[in-house]
Amino acid sequence: MTVSDKSPNAGLGAGRIALIVLLVALAGAGGWYARGTAAPVGNRAEIEKIVRAYILEHPEILPEAMENLQRNEGKGQLAQVRGAVEQPFPGAVLGNPQGSVTLVEFTDFACGYCRRSVEDIDALAKQNPDLKIVVRELPIISPHSAAAARMALAAAEQGKYPQFHQAMFAAGQLDPATIEAAARASGLDLERARAVAASDPVTAEIKRNVALAQKLGFGGTPSWVAGDELIAGAVGTDRLAEAIKAARKS
Repeated sequence: MTVSDKSPNAGLGAGRIALIVLLVALAGAGGWYARGTAAPVGNRAEIEKIVRAYILEHPEILPEAMENLQRNEGKGQLAQVRGAVEQPFPGAVLGNPQGSVTLVEFTDFACGYCRRSVEDIDALAKQNPDLKIVVRELPIISPHSAAAARMALAAAEQGKYPQFHQAMFAAGQLDPATIEAAARASGLDLERARAVAASDPVTAEIKRNVALAQKLGFGGTPSWVAGDELIAGAVGTDRLAEAIKAARKS
C-alpha cells in the first residue's frame, strides 16, 4: 500500500496521535471544569481554550502521554505476537530452557546498557530456577552488530549460546577480531559456525526480531517482555524481578 492509498489519518505521527488522545482526555476534564466555572456545558470553544491553556502551562505531559500511548499500543500488539516473541531461535536461551516463566530480552552486543544488564540476567536466573530467558538478537547499533548477532545464533545452533553471549559482552569492543575471539573462547566449530551465521534461517531470525521489535514499539536495546509488561532500557534487577513475579502470577 502506498502513502496515497492510506486514509487521511494514516500519516499521523506518534506525537500527533498522543496529542489527540491527550486532548480527548483533557476535554472531559475541561467539561467538568467548565461546569465548575459556570461555562456552558458542551461549549467546544471554551473547552478547547481550557485544554490549550493547560497544555501550554504543562508541556511536560506530552512526552508522557506519547509514552503511555505507545506502551498501550505495544501491549495490544503483544497479544497478537506473543507466541512468536516467546518462541526462541533454537538454543538462544539463558537460564532454564524448560522454565515455566519467560523473560524476553531484545539485545545488541554493541549496546553498553545491554552489557550492564548481563549481571542482572545472571542474578535473576539464579534467583528464579523456573526462569527461561529468551534472547532476541536485535543488531541495530554498530556496523558490526549484525556479524556478532549472526555468530551468536550460530553458537546457539551448536548448543553454546550462553558461552558466546558471555564472552562477546566481556570483550567490550565489538569488531571482527573480538567476534572471532569470542567464538574461539566459546569452543565453537568455526567452519560450521561461519556457515550457519550466513544461512537463511539466521537471516530470517534477525529480520523477524526487527519486525517484532517494531510491532511492540521498541526503538532500542535492551528491551524486555515479561508477561503482559513491555519494558524499555536497563531498568535493573529489581524492576525486572517485579515483572517476572507478575508474569508468574498471571
